Amino acid sequence: MMTKSFLFALVFFVCTETMAQSKDENTFEVYGFAMIDAVYDIKTIDPNYYDVMRPTKLPSYSGQYAPEGKIYFSVRQTRFGVKSSTPTKLGNLKTQFEFELFGAGKDVGQTALRLRHAYGELGMFGAGQYWSAFMDPDISPQVLEKTGPPGVVLYRNIQFRFMPMQGNSKLTFALERPGGSADGGEYADLIELSDVTAKLSFPDFTGNYRYSGNWGYVQLGGILKSMKWVSNNPDSINIEGSVIGWGGNLSSTINISSNDNLKISGVYGEGMENYMNDSSPDISAENVEGSTISPVKGVALPISAVTAFYNHKWNEKFSSTAGYSMLNIENSNAQTSTAFKRGQYVIVNFLYFPVKNFMAGIEYQWGQRENKGGFISTDTKIQFSVKANYSKLFSWK
Repeated sequence: MMTKSFLFALVFFVCTETMAQSKDENTFEVYGFAMIDAVYDIKTIDPNYYDVMRPTKLPSYSGQYAPEGKIYFSVRQTRFGVKSSTPTKLGNLKTQFEFELFGAGKDVGQTALRLRHAYGELGMFGAGQYWSAFMDPDISPQVLEKTGPPGVVLYRNIQFRFMPMQGNSKLTFALERPGGSADGGEYADLIELSDVTAKLSFPDFTGNYRYSGNWGYVQLGGILKSMKWVSNNPDSINIEGSVIGWGGNLSSTINISSNDNLKISGVYGEGMENYMNDSSPDISAENVEGSTISPVKGVALPISAVTAFYNHKWNEKFSSTAGYSMLNIENSNAQTSTAFKRGQYVIVNFLYFPVKNFMAGIEYQWGQRENKGGFISTDTKIQFSVKANYSKLFSWK
């Protein structure tokens, strides 16, 4: 009886809320921007990531990615998108399709179409590829560098989401496509590992709660995920296993004044690195002393990260952003000395807005990579960018 009453109340609540949000106007918007970046790289980085500052892509040993001192031009940040909103008796039906030119996967390092969002929403329910419910999309600072702070959760994922609370207080839950990556460490070339495959039987469970006011907002996000791997060779040593990944993400934007705001976040978890902006392996091999049957096992790698950025608006035409971000991995005992351990990131910029929808700016970027074995590499870049936004809204009854 209590279950039936709860379901009835939930359905009634969903319907009344979505109907109350329904509007009589259909809208369709075409939006995006054209952007060109000119980057002088004082040192060096992985050539596939020439126009970004990602600590994980800095050299892991001396001489990697030589020579130093190169200039690049890029339009890969250019973006195109469409949005629509259609009133229904269950609330507004919203859709969003968005692309950029920052090639990934087989197109990494190229200027190629890349899907950002393919998402639909009806009232409290949404589905498609969209921002993960674990992340805070509003924590990203106003920087010219494409990827942004490495120590924040930033991930677009395929998902089903439920948003029972909307307004000043927001609550979101989602079931997301599972995934992750592994570092075989000193066992990477072990023949037995070539027969190991991932078995992802459950979706990642994510969610967040946000409370906002005139002062800004605070958001707490969480994730719980399962990762399992099996061997296709029953005669090999036992290297099958599973881990539970989890994490928490606390973030906030604080309005200091009408011209100033502070964006801060802290992340901690295990085995959820693929949700981070600058991701490293989620799991790694670890030595098991005294075991001949299972001398190695897989473990979820702990991660911690902090980010703080300050934005100041000088006047109607000029603004600046400055900040710092760091992420740290607790390496396993079987990872090699070149495994990524810690990344740091600093940005300072000066932006000019001469007219509406147009921006030009210059930015100082610094990044550092530290390996498990202690090797450290740094990079410094100077970036100049010009950006022109466009938007056209169509509406009808």
